[in-house]
Amino acid sequence: MAYAATAGGLVSPRTAAPGVVALQRALVWLVGASVAIVFVEPSPYELVTLVAIIFFFATGLRMRLVFMPLLLLLFLVNVGYSIGAIPLMSDQSEVTSWIATSWYMAVTVMFLAMVLSEDTAARLDMLRRGLIVGGLIASIAAIAGYFNLVPGGHDLLTLYERARGTFKDPNVLGAFLILPALFTLQSIVSDRAGKSFRSTVSFGIIALAILLAFSRAAWGGLIVTSAFMLALMVLTSPSPAQRSRVIVTAVIAVIAVVVLLGVLLSFDSIADMFHQRASFDQSYDEGRFGRFGRHILGAQMALELPFGIGPLQFHNYFPEDTHNSYLNAFMSGGWLSGICYPALVFVTVITGFRHIFMTVPWQRAYLAIFAAFLGTVGESFVIDTDHWRHFWMMLGAMWGMFAAAQSYKTTADQSLAATAQAS
Repeated sequence: MAYAATAGGLVSPRTAAPGVVALQRALVWLVGASVAIVFVEPSPYELVTLVAIIFFFATGLRMRLVFMPLLLLLFLVNVGYSIGAIPLMSDQSEVTSWIATSWYMAVTVMFLAMVLSEDTAARLDMLRRGLIVGGLIASIAAIAGYFNLVPGGHDLLTLYERARGTFKDPNVLGAFLILPALFTLQSIVSDRAGKSFRSTVSFGIIALAILLAFSRAAWGGLIVTSAFMLALMVLTSPSPAQRSRVIVTAVIAVIAVVVLLGVLLSFDSIADMFHQRASFDQSYDEGRFGRFGRHILGAQMALELPFGIGPLQFHNYFPEDTHNSYLNAFMSGGWLSGICYPALVFVTVITGFRHIFMTVPWQRAYLAIFAAFLGTVGESFVIDTDHWRHFWMMLGAMWGMFAAAQSYKTTADQSLAATAQAS
């Protein structure tokens, strides 16, 4: 099947009708927007991705050799989970649901990788737009719930006096909002004045929602990933003028955020919760059976159990869940999942670093997604991220961009060779 390369990146098969291409891109936008609404199961994201999978397979998708490691590791991780779940599925329906979700998340990773390996620049832009819209919806819901701006919204949209918006948990809300925040931050420091101003408003709304989620991981994640992404933008900027703009605008943005934070902390309710959550002296983190104590005890236990204890069973042995995705892989799926899950994550990270300085039309989007993905990888050491829809979305997007970069480079090399021969 023939493909062409343009300044916009890899495009769809030449045989695809314009209406089909437009609908494909619209579905990618809808997938990005729907990932923000996951307080019910099956969530709108599951339903939208299912429709998109059916449509894309009907109109054409291509499996690439570069996806084989991804496919193999996803398969082995879920085989391990399934083996660990066999003794539990007959009398624990939630385990069956957990396994089904894990397999489906793996399917969405492969689907998104294949989708974003073609028509890459355009589809990534639609995904970016969808994620920003979804982020704004979740943020506005969270803010409205926290300040009780809608009747009954406080009970529905908050949890333990923390904003959760359209998510079940404030920590997941905060983690999800990081990528939309990075996309808007990129626009602030690099786009024209009008678009930059609109992005500033969007960033302010999303940042406020992250603050009101009172998630220490999300606060730290936003700061670290923003700094990392902006540093990469400076290093990859094609001109001194662009580098200067990124630096100057970033400094102004930091000052504005500090001023806004100072204003918000003047409200007693926000200040009290902020100081409580900002403390590193949390009871559930400390002691033999605290978060980090459980990590040590769980790791010792995992070494003695080749098949693990099965999904959702850790709390039967300890006061709370693992709060560590890598440990959870060992406990839920034994040594098979425990080895393959970290391998999947860190192979992606290593490959991701290799693509940072590869000049492609979608490099800006790549830097934001990679920064957010890397932040989630780090957060996975202290929280269970293994069923976060946006984590698997970023994983699929990363591999789709890896494949697209290879194709783009090959096409560019062929064009250079043809030009050299013609001259």
